[in-house]
Amino acid sequence: MKTTNAVDSLAALAQETRLNIFRLLVCHAPHGLPAGVIARRLRLPNPTLSFHLNVLAATELVRPHKNGRSISYSANLENVNRLTNFLMENCCGGQGGCGPSVKVAKLDPARRDSRKRGAARART
Repeated sequence: MKTTNAVDSLAALAQETRLNIFRLLVCHAPHGLPAGVIARRLRLPNPTLSFHLNVLAATELVRPHKNGRSISYSANLENVNRLTNFLMENCCGGQGGCGPSVKVAKLDPARRDSRKRGAARART
């Protein structure tokens, strides 16, 4: 990853609304959410959401997916991996003390759902 791309990605995330959008999409990886659902969950007007999604898409942190007349967005975990690896490449003076790289795990929706059911059982 080039330094300019990393700076653009970090700048995009250095804004509260965009960070909240991105974190919501990471929770729903890999499938993402329709724009209308994102707007409702974060209580954002559609023009505001559209602006922030365009910034995140321009840095390739999120990907738009057309579904008929609506658009869904998902977190681009591969680009997040590239950004994380860029940030960590000189960790520990390049001596490898932190491992070869940090990986963002792809989330398995079935596993995520089973964790929610297990947490619900634990509360009862």
